[in-house]
Amino acid sequence: MQALIETIAGGLMLGALYALFGLGLSLSLGVMKMINIAHGDLIVLGAYLCSTVMQLLGIGPFVSLLAVVPTMFVIGYGLQRVLLNRVVGRGALSPLLLTFGLSIVLQNILQEVYTADTRSLQAGEFALQGFDLGGVSIGLLPLVSTLISVAIFAGTSWLIGHSHLGRQARAVADDPGTARLVGVNDRNFFALVTGFVLAVIALASVMYGIRTPFSPTAGPERLLYSFEAVVLGGLGNVWGTFVGGLIIGVAQLLGAKVSSGLGPFFGHLVFLVALLARPQGLFGKGSR
Repeated sequence: MQALIETIAGGLMLGALYALFGLGLSLSLGVMKMINIAHGDLIVLGAYLCSTVMQLLGIGPFVSLLAVVPTMFVIGYGLQRVLLNRVVGRGALSPLLLTFGLSIVLQNILQEVYTADTRSLQAGEFALQGFDLGGVSIGLLPLVSTLISVAIFAGTSWLIGHSHLGRQARAVADDPGTARLVGVNDRNFFALVTGFVLAVIALASVMYGIRTPFSPTAGPERLLYSFEAVVLGGLGNVWGTFVGGLIIGVAQLLGAKVSSGLGPFFGHLVFLVALLARPQGLFGKGSR
């Protein structure tokens, strides 16, 4: 029983990271109706930027976020203004094709600059620390990652539900034409949303890079977990994405208990079964 509780706890904490991966994808779908195939590669890009800042300045991964988060925001804002705004609102196929091309370009650039060797972000003793809670062993890094994920989801949900930016997001998502008539610059707003998405990705990238080695071609796998969390919870539903990520994480670790190589398979299997039973997601579509 103790081993089962530890597995479930570990799965929930892993799932919170997957949910953080998926938050940006959920916002892109909910606000811009756009599926970003390059989302996973942008996660890997954030991890590599963090690694570069750490090497140049001799600082830890968390301190490097002071430079990486603003940099990723600027990259996101620029990508949306220069490139992605050209295909928003032009059907589902155009964004898919453009971001697929962006994914290929990012992977090749990362491989050219950093080579194909895997890397990881070193957090020293912090990554190894843990404590017992009622006889259950809890890692400090996964716990901190989970708390950060919960805080970001709570903050994002509050912004969407109670702020002027949130009202703009809902208006643009429901009817962009009418939103423009009342003075909302949807192109600039989309760029701000993508900048925010990449800032969140930067946080997820650090947690990912500390826990798991990464390479230039690791993006598609991150995209898959992100997409599963989003679809499982309900397209555009913020807290649904969080719950979806938790389910995927728990399924993976329970599957790994059956066989060490079956973890990802069980996560994909749970996603498939849930999708067949409830195609609209567990909580349906929404903006919250």
